[in-house]
Amino acid sequence: MGPPSSSLDLLMLSPAKPIKPTLLPLFTQRFSALYRGKAASGALKRCVSLPCASCRLTAKTESKPGTDGRDLINSLGKKLVGFAVAATALASVCYDSPALAGHLTVAFPVSRTREVNTVQRTLVEAWGLIRETFFDPTFNHQDWDLKLQQTMVEMFPLSSADAAYNKISGMLSTLGDPFTRIISPKEYQSFRIGNDGNLQGVGIFINMEPRTGHLTVLSCVEGSPAARAGIREGDELIEINGERLDGIGSEAAAQKLRGHVGTFVTVKLLSGSSSTSDSSIREVNLPREYIKLSLLSSAIIPHKTPDGQIIKTGYVKLSAFSQSAAADMANAINEMETQGVQSYILDLRNNPGGLVKAGLDVAQIWLDGDETLVNTIDREGKLLPVNLVNGHAITHDPLAVLVNEGSASASEILAGALHDNGRAILVGHKTFGKGKIQSVTELHDGSALFITVAKYLSPALHDIDQVGIMPDVQCTTDMLKSPKESMLKRQSSISSLEADSCVMVAEHELDTKESRGSAS
Repeated sequence: MGPPSSSLDLLMLSPAKPIKPTLLPLFTQRFSALYRGKAASGALKRCVSLPCASCRLTAKTESKPGTDGRDLINSLGKKLVGFAVAATALASVCYDSPALAGHLTVAFPVSRTREVNTVQRTLVEAWGLIRETFFDPTFNHQDWDLKLQQTMVEMFPLSSADAAYNKISGMLSTLGDPFTRIISPKEYQSFRIGNDGNLQGVGIFINMEPRTGHLTVLSCVEGSPAARAGIREGDELIEINGERLDGIGSEAAAQKLRGHVGTFVTVKLLSGSSSTSDSSIREVNLPREYIKLSLLSSAIIPHKTPDGQIIKTGYVKLSAFSQSAAADMANAINEMETQGVQSYILDLRNNPGGLVKAGLDVAQIWLDGDETLVNTIDREGKLLPVNLVNGHAITHDPLAVLVNEGSASASEILAGALHDNGRAILVGHKTFGKGKIQSVTELHDGSALFITVAKYLSPALHDIDQVGIMPDVQCTTDMLKSPKESMLKRQSSISSLEADSCVMVAEHELDTKESRGSAS
């Protein structure tokens, strides 16, 4: 369950305007390709043509010179693909390209099966978006035009949409990037489930480990059926209702876990603490319930400093980067400022990421001036810094950020921005290490295409991808048996904080920082 998918870092959700599906009757079974080189000046046009009897599709994207990192973040949030319907014998996808001059016309065999016809159009649409925006312009050192032709021919004899989508997935897998993929309309609807509650599932955030392809538990929603069953971070999902999960993506697995309240789902797991012993494999039967996602929570922790003073530390936990993350956090910080908070702990542990722009907006709550927030590397290899513009932090109080192996994507961007600019100290464990950014575009049939469009480095040019960020101070993740003596309010959330060793280490580091009189 749980948007956003923990293996992503999303720039936007960009729906293309849907059109009424058009039946494409069998036009031809021949397959041919013609390339005509043309000398031209300025932007050049490339077309791929799909024979049909009753429609014309046109998708156009434009490349603009002088794009900086912030323009990349913002522009990708706009609609990339438009459609027009007309009576013609060709369905074409054409776009301007600064690439080599050429006009490519390809005739494809068109399936007489209506649902496969629809996916054929989706294939061409996805192919064009990959060609325009995928971060590797060599497409993993392959002929991307030829790959379209091969996939369309393989799709022709199929009789179901699911089989046709599998062909698109197969084409995308040749790019060598596990984060670039397509999900079906049904899976995309599940992905888009909002953060307003009303989720029906078991309360698990799932992550696909890019090195192995295994599905692992990133975190469980507090109090959910999964949490009550003792499912923990790092546990590997092996089966759902007796079905092996080999080759199944995180969204598809999440869909299998969801269902109507009152029903049950059986999950087989391999304990994250051992991958060699058969005894570490267990099976649990989980009830599906309404899952309430509280993406932000806050508390005030009064405690004594080493010199005996009573000070208040504001604690804010952010579970994912939704569109409202920055506004929600600003409200929480403003409220705690009125209550005399003198330092802050920002908890990003087990935060799988989300919208990149939301992460950058959160950074602006804590930073001033024109500091660099992140550096992106585009498909041409250009380093594009994303900077604050006249930033005005809400507070300048000392700040500690908690991170761990479950802190990924936008969490790592935010942690890197605050750390490299000298604003915060990092406490916890090394982060996940995902340094790629994806765009998400809704296609005409309701499916969605995830494309890796850029890599990113921290402001200090540290590579994060498959490396992660090391904290300044490490701590154990075990909860202490005897909570320390404190003046904490008797609330369940506060009670757990007083026994959290990482929170205690962060408090100590903040006390030390304050006693030295250092500014944040």
